[in-house]
Amino acid sequence: MISIGTDLVHISAFAEQLAQPGSSFMQVFSASERRLASFRAETRQAEHLAGRWAAKEAFIKAWSQAIYGQPPVIAEEHVQWREIEVRADAWGRVSIELHPALAKQVHDSIGQFHSSVSISHDGDYVVATCVLQN
Repeated sequence: MISIGTDLVHISAFAEQLAQPGSSFMQVFSASERRLASFRAETRQAEHLAGRWAAKEAFIKAWSQAIYGQPPVIAEEHVQWREIEVRADAWGRVSIELHPALAKQVHDSIGQFHSSVSISHDGDYVVATCVLQN
């Protein structure tokens, strides 16, 4: 079975959300995701993180599609977003890495799986697509 999830993020609106005083939104990113973003020019950090956010959302949508007709395994308000980590290799190609507890929940619900993710930026938008195959 193959399931697909896609997410589109408006970078300016995303940047405003990150900049809101008292916002804890930055906590949806793992320490390594935040560290990697910090190496970007300040004006490009929101763009970078918006891509990571879109990839996380795309993963959740693909997982949800894989269990179509069944209730969600995790209620949306209980998703630990930093446990869905977007990692890049030395050439900038990205993959999804799940922390062990979340990986077990996904495995228990859909079996063994392989994920593939792609992030693309254009102007003030970023889109990510995630494919799960089991």
